[in-house]
Amino acid sequence: MHRFTTRVFYEDTDMAGIVYHANHLKFIERARSDALRERGVDQNAMRGDGLVFVVRSMECDWLAPARYEDLLTVTTETVRIKRASAALRQCVLRGEETLFRAEVLIACMGLAGGPQRIPAAAAEALAGLQGG
Repeated sequence: MHRFTTRVFYEDTDMAGIVYHANHLKFIERARSDALRERGVDQNAMRGDGLVFVVRSMECDWLAPARYEDLLTVTTETVRIKRASAALRQCVLRGEETLFRAEVLIACMGLAGGPQRIPAAAAEALAGLQGG
């Protein structure tokens, strides 16, 4: 499991000082990128090789509001890996309280379109996110 820490900035909130719902997607995207980077996956190099990760689907639950100045932790855990895709569970926490959770299906695609096998190094990095 990977942990990514971020703070809620004023720009992340709506007029009530609560994180705007779509900004949770930014938080989890940053955490996914950071998790891969920390495990040695260079997504720029992948793109140079004609491969990218894309979000194919996402199921989200907003459980409680995050607010301006909150310190948040985003956890990322691989649920399963297939040849060209991986399912990830991501949670946004404030302390021990889960505020948001999502199951995200990412797919490896060629720049011209169409699914491609996840490169071995990226598959290994994703496998390293399984379990606690």
